[in-house]
Amino acid sequence: MDLLLNGKRALVTGSTSDIGWASARELAAEGAHVILNGRDPARLACAVARLQAELPHASVDGVAADLATPAGCQQLLTAAGELDILVNNLGTFEPKAFEQISDADWTRFFEVNVMSGVRLARHHLAGMKARGWGRIVFVSSESGICPPGDMVHYGMSKSAQLSVSRGLAETCAGTGVTVNSVLPGPTRTEGVGAFFATLAREAGQTLEQTERDFFKSGRPTSLLQRFIEPAEVAAMVAYVCSPRSAATNGAALRVDGGVVRSLI
Repeated sequence: MDLLLNGKRALVTGSTSDIGWASARELAAEGAHVILNGRDPARLACAVARLQAELPHASVDGVAADLATPAGCQQLLTAAGELDILVNNLGTFEPKAFEQISDADWTRFFEVNVMSGVRLARHHLAGMKARGWGRIVFVSSESGICPPGDMVHYGMSKSAQLSVSRGLAETCAGTGVTVNSVLPGPTRTEGVGAFFATLAREAGQTLEQTERDFFKSGRPTSLLQRFIEPAEVAAMVAYVCSPRSAATNGAALRVDGGVVRSLI
């Protein structure tokens, strides 16, 4: 399916690896000019080079900026220019007991997971409306509707993304601009891989055993019964960024492997 993205200009935040990189790759493969973003200039350069190696004809740029701060967001906004597509993928997670989550932790999670997207969307929304077309996507999580007890601050931030996304969509009625959220379930990211490798070593198990135990006891409602691959999430992100998704607005689109037991 041609997603009709030739000539569209897209920014994917937090795109040096995992879901962000896979989403940038999918958009670039569909003909969009893609801007990658990350804090570390060296990692960003590697991500850009990797994408260009896999897609030699792709149009790709990179902007290094720390979006956990207003100054970092402004740096990215200045460098990126006008956009047709904004994918707010940047996020952080950290298992931690509620009693140990400090005020600084709460603030950090809100700044990184919520305010980075708020600041970028606030800047670009008016231009998208004026041009009569645009796509804003928040990469949230199934934790936004099923808050985890071992990451309450993370769940809070992902729920906040859902609220912001739906609220922004309400302001876009009749404009040709859509705002949606994509909710991945347990995904095989670098951070998750490192975390489960540590768990496996501590338990004296193989990584495969630890993963099976996780889905048996930690996510028993998963219908997939395995980790989701970043490219599987990216396919949904790319679709909802395309003109073909025009009738999808204000939606929370689950790519969770069936973890959430719900009819809608």
